[in-house]
Amino acid sequence: QVQLVESGGGLVQAGGSLRLSCAASGRTFSRHAMGWFRQAPGKEREFVAAISWSGGSTLSADSVKGRFTISRDNAKNTVSLQMNSLKPEDTAVYYCAASENRFTTTPALYDYWGQGTQVTVSS
Repeated sequence: QVQLVESGGGLVQAGGSLRLSCAASGRTFSRHAMGWFRQAPGKEREFVAAISWSGGSTLSADSVKGRFTISRDNAKNTVSLQMNSLKPEDTAVYYCAASENRFTTTPALYDYWGQGTQVTVSS
C-alpha cells in the first residue's frame, strides 16, 4: 500500500515556474514507477511525465517536453515535477500516481493516486 500527498501547487504568471512534490508513505516506494497526470475542467485526465523505479528512465508528454522535469529521491520517498515556462494551458489539477509493475503513460495502469494539487497559470 502506498499513500501519496502532493504539494507545491499555486497561482503563477505565464512564463513562471513551480515545483510540485509528492510525498509517499510505505516501504515499497522504490519499487514503484511514478507518474504525474493533470486534469483541466471539462477534460479527461492526461499524462504529464513518468519516471522508472530507479529514476534511470523518464517519459514526458510532448506538450511539456523541454519545460517540465520529473525526478525522484528514493531515500526520501519523494517524486518531484519541476515546471518551467508555464503557460495558461498548463492550468489543471495535478496528480501524483504510483504503479506497482508498469512504467507507463496510461492512467488506468497506475495503482495509487494522490488527492491532487491545483496549478493555475495566469496570462
